This record gives sequence, C-alpha cells and structure tokens, in this order.
Amino acid sequence: MITAGTTGAPPLVVARHSDRTLSPFLGALERSRATVTELQGWRRYGVAFLLGAMAVAALPPLHVWPAVVPAFMGLYWLIDSAQRRRGGLWAGWWFGAGYFVFGLYWVVNAFIVRGGGFIWAGPFAVVGLAALLACFPAVAGGATRWLRWRGIGGIVVFAAAWTVAEWLRGWVLTGFPWNLVGTIWTASDPMMQVTAVIGTLGLSLVTVAAASIPAALADPALSWRRGVLATGIATSVLVVSWAGGAARLAAAGDTETVPGIYLRLIQPSIPQEQKWRRDELDAHLVAQLKLGYQGRGTGGEAAPTHVIWGETAAPLFLAEDPERLALIGRFTPPGGLTILGTLRRTPDTESLQIWNSLYAVNDQGAIVGTYDKSHLVPFGEYVPLRSWLGFAKVTTGSTDFSSGDGPTTLDLPGLPPASPLICYEVIFPGRVTEPSRRPDWLLNLTNDAWYGISPGPYQHFAAARLRAVEEGLPLVRVANSGVSAIVDPFGRTVASLDLGKVGSLDGPLPRPLAAPTPYARFGDGVVLVMVLAAGLIGWRFSHGA
Repeated sequence: MITAGTTGAPPLVVARHSDRTLSPFLGALERSRATVTELQGWRRYGVAFLLGAMAVAALPPLHVWPAVVPAFMGLYWLIDSAQRRRGGLWAGWWFGAGYFVFGLYWVVNAFIVRGGGFIWAGPFAVVGLAALLACFPAVAGGATRWLRWRGIGGIVVFAAAWTVAEWLRGWVLTGFPWNLVGTIWTASDPMMQVTAVIGTLGLSLVTVAAASIPAALADPALSWRRGVLATGIATSVLVVSWAGGAARLAAAGDTETVPGIYLRLIQPSIPQEQKWRRDELDAHLVAQLKLGYQGRGTGGEAAPTHVIWGETAAPLFLAEDPERLALIGRFTPPGGLTILGTLRRTPDTESLQIWNSLYAVNDQGAIVGTYDKSHLVPFGEYVPLRSWLGFAKVTTGSTDFSSGDGPTTLDLPGLPPASPLICYEVIFPGRVTEPSRRPDWLLNLTNDAWYGISPGPYQHFAAARLRAVEEGLPLVRVANSGVSAIVDPFGRTVASLDLGKVGSLDGPLPRPLAAPTPYARFGDGVVLVMVLAAGLIGWRFSHGA
C-alpha cells in the first residue's frame, strides 16, 4: 500500500480505492459528494430544492421508490457540509420547499374551481403552504447540523430528526401530516404491514435511514467496509420488513366478512363547480338515489343492505327538509340505512353554528345517527385569525364551520360500531378512533372533486389505507369523484372505483382483526422508542465506539 507520506493522500482514502470492484462506484460517489458539498450560495439551495422535488417521484401515484436515495443522500451531504448551523437549517428548508411545492401543487385546483376572486390566490397558496411546511424539514436539518455527529452516526440521527419533524408536522397548528415519507410504500401491500407495529412514522424513519446511509460510502474519513456494512444492514431492514409483511399476508389469507351486511358505495363524480348550485340540487340527489337503487340484487349479487354517499353529498341542511329526507328514506334498502354527508346548523333561537356532518337515514326517512367533523381544514372550512387576516374561506359560504367533539365510535342500526371520519380526518396517524372504545371499522366520507384528476386524491387514498393497517380495522371510503374503495384490515383494496368514474360499488364489510395491533395499543410511543434508539446508535457511531 502507498503511504500518506509518499503521495500526500490520507492512507484511508487510498485504502478505499484499493478494492477493484467497488473503486469505480466509490469514485463516482465521492465525486458526487464533492460536487454537492462545494456548492455555495443560491446554487446550494437550488440543488436542495431540486432534491426535494426529486423525492416527490417516490410518492403516490408514481411510486418511483429509488428516487429517495439520491434525494436524501444529497440532502445529508448539504447539511453535513454546511459551514454554519443555519446552513443546515436552510438546506432542510429548501429541500422541504421543493418537496411540498411539487407534492402539493394540485391544491391550486381548489382555487380554480372556486373561481371568482380566488383564482389569483392559487399559486400563492401553494407557495405559502410549501413555505410553511418546509419549516419542519428545516428543523431536521438544523438539529442534525447543530449536533454535528459525523459519519454513520450523523446519518442515523438525521433520520431520527426527520421523523420527529414529521411528527411535529402532524400536530403544530392543528397539523398536516400529508405525504409522510413512509407513504411511498403504499404500492406494496407487504411493505405496509410493518406499520401495524411501528406506524407510518416508524416506516418513515426506516426509509430515510436506508435512503441516506449510502452517503457514508463517499465519506473519506470512513472505511468503505464500514459504509458497505451499514448500507447492507439498512437495506436488510427494508427487505426483512417486506418479507415479514408477505408472510403476514400469506398467513392471513382472505379476509372474513361480516354476515348479513352488503354495502353499496355511491360515486356520482359531480363536478365541484356544479355541486353547490341550488338549481341543480335535486338533480344531483336523484342521480345518487338512482345509483343506489339500480340493479339492486340482480345478477346473482346480494342486495345491498346499506347505501353510503360521500361528503356533503346532500349540500343542504337535511334535518330541516322533511320532504327530501322522506325521498331518501323511500330509496333506502328495507331495514337498512343510507349514510351520507350533509350540513347541520343550530336552531334559529341560538347563535349560528354550522357543522360538516354525517347522517344515517333509515327507510322511514328518520335520522338515526349523526357525526360532526372535528378536524377542520384551515382556510377551507375555517379561517385562522380571521379578524386579523381578513381572508374568506375557500369553500362556499361566509360562515366558518364549527368543530365536532372528536373521534367517536358510532352505533348505527344493523351495523357494527364504526369510527366516522370526514375528509382529511383520516390522514392523522393514531387519531382516527375513540381511545376508550375500539370500533369495528373506519368509515371515511370525502369529496376530492376539489382537486380534479391529480395526485391529490391518490395521496389521500394512500394515507387512508395506512390507517387501516395501523389500526387493524377495515376501511370503507366513499368519495364524490373517487377513489372510493373497500379496504381490509391489512390495507388490501378489496374493491374500488377509480378517480373520475361514475357508478356504484357493492361489497361485503370485512371483519376487523381480533385484537388491536401494537400501534393501535401504543400509538406513537413505539416511534418514540425508535427515535431514542436511533439517537443512542448515532451517538455510539459518532463517538468512535
């Protein structure tokens, strides 16, 4: 071996290149690292932005999983090479800006649909939302650079910091945990199964660690053998997770269903710009009634016992309209229910409050169950600091919606107890069921027509499926424009209607798992243990132990 005294190069670097098999690969990695770490000024942050955009390719509906490897490797190099602590923070922020601008660009469709004086605000809303959400990756970048733990230890701590930032994103300012990194695996039923134990946040930690670890191979201060070993271990964790998930699904076989219950999901795909027009209200109601009634019980299929419509499928104060209630009752299966989204408000004698609600209507036209949405969409259903900001909400009407009481277990005639979730209430890990009483299934009514034919509805559906796996509960999802689906407690899609399709979907209700999953029992406490363990591993590696 050539010595450092002969060439002026550190012996470790020379040793890394003595392996003929790995040398070209390691050389390419080292050149990439050098290129990234030597960037200065706007070029540095421009690359961070592009890396964030690259990571979006791994999300639904594309699922180009390998994209996260160069994205997170590059981000770690930018953070680790930052000359000052704020450099790590800014690298994380610009990465987040790219991730959220390209991951959430479809939000602009809501402003186009709303029309009028709202169209101009669409691009500003996307940029503003991305700028706000990018603060969380900035926290991860800043914390990683502040600790300054090097090598494999620094990468492991970076993965833990990213996971903590994702957890914070689910809580701060009511939370918005959309497109968690773990969501990239929803195209693989086996890979999703690990979330029954560690949740989606835990899967994010494992994914970011595995994607970032190869960055250590380009570290001249680290033995390539150690880098290869760490990369192999991280990859093995993903492989074992997939294999364990495949074994779990094989052992589960076909999911059992609840006898005597046959659901019909109604997907009318009413364009959002027409949905709230008063002159088309009855035409839309009749269209949904026909979808619920036509072909009932023909072709050898069981007759539906319960019909389910989407969020605000009846865009009026239905409890105050006995004629339309009676009409819905006449089209309800005998002895069954029509479950639908509508609006509710306080009586005239009280100060005005309005709720985005779910009603269950029996065949007599009587309301036998109610749920009010509790987790409202900022600027969509209410305006934070309205008196100070002076904005109007995007949805129809000038009055903010009021919040319901939170996750509840709803008892409905002829059905097992359900946890009703309206719109994006289903995206919050660990907060989709009543803590004191486990339901038998999750019922998600939504209206994704706001976002047109775009990645948004697919991302929403992916998050909903993860909740089914985490909780070990089947999911019934009914969307005005799709994706409507029946999902079993393993997250497998039993039946679905794709985005933009008009029709109805019939199927039985899957049974829940007999016992709650570990994640359902302990929630994000499991993730906390993982983060602490990652911190200890990072400390050990970074301090030469």
